[in-house]
Amino acid sequence: MTNIEFGLDTFGGVTIDAQGKPVAHPRVIRDLVSDAVTADELGLDFFAVGEHHRPDYAVSSPEMVLAAIAGQTERIRLGSAVTVLSSDDPVRVYERFATLDAVSKGRAEIVAGRGSFIESFPLFGYDLQDYEVLFEEKLELLAALLKEEPVTWSGTTRAGLTEQRVFPTTEGGIKTWVGVGGSPESVVRTARHGFGLFLAIIGGPAARFAPYIDLFERSQDELGTPRKPVAVHSPGLIAETDEAAREIVRPGWIKMRQQMGRERGWPPPQVGDFEREIEQGALYVGSPETVAKKIAETLKTLRVDRFDLKYDQPVPHEAQQRTVELYGEKVVPMVKDMLA
Repeated sequence: MTNIEFGLDTFGGVTIDAQGKPVAHPRVIRDLVSDAVTADELGLDFFAVGEHHRPDYAVSSPEMVLAAIAGQTERIRLGSAVTVLSSDDPVRVYERFATLDAVSKGRAEIVAGRGSFIESFPLFGYDLQDYEVLFEEKLELLAALLKEEPVTWSGTTRAGLTEQRVFPTTEGGIKTWVGVGGSPESVVRTARHGFGLFLAIIGGPAARFAPYIDLFERSQDELGTPRKPVAVHSPGLIAETDEAAREIVRPGWIKMRQQMGRERGWPPPQVGDFEREIEQGALYVGSPETVAKKIAETLKTLRVDRFDLKYDQPVPHEAQQRTVELYGEKVVPMVKDMLA
């Protein structure tokens, strides 16, 4: 357990200013790059940037942002959270990340997934009725391309390839994961393609994801594929005290839940939901001591190789910035001590 890695994830969520108004997208992106530089200076292992195509998120091209970060950092590994593979072209995904891997001197990672929103499907001309086949075929093609050998492939979602090479090549390959929200089929598919498993634990207790890790390990053994790493990702924010952290996060969390409810047909948040998600669920909000204890309990419950804190709550950037600092300076060292 002393070899567990610790990272930060951001979806490029739009922050708010002192008057509670949304900050402009360009400023959000520049602030995000600054956070990554701080994470590198603090010795964190991984920094991931998500892809969205909607007004409440600033990043639609993670690789561009990650390339900017690569030019200002030295050692931290850089990845997506996630690359929406279903509405992208696997050839272009490989080419962009291979280029990122070159400029970052081998630090690029792909986290491929379906995405948590559907805006990219109509934007790029894809039919939601093809949701399953798009991801299945494109993940299969990406797996073939990552071997960096001539590829022959055919499917229904893009033109076929015959003995096709793609460039640039890399010096050591690109570490690749599949982001999974809790589907057993997705877990088995990830094992079949030989990718790492990146579990998005965004609600409820972490323990309920233990069967998925068991399934992943069992599937790899049955398929005869080498064991690949497992990572988990959960939202949170850290402040000097528990009370301060809750006060910062509560308004934006409730507003976000209400908006998601309207979009997805969820019931509105009830009194006590916020507190229950902190105390019993997947929201890592509190003082460094509180958050460190919760992360340590998660890592004792789940057999994982990396824990990522998704720190971009809809709050002022100063609160996000302080979260990055406290996570690197206090939380991660405390967690390591608890696990040791």
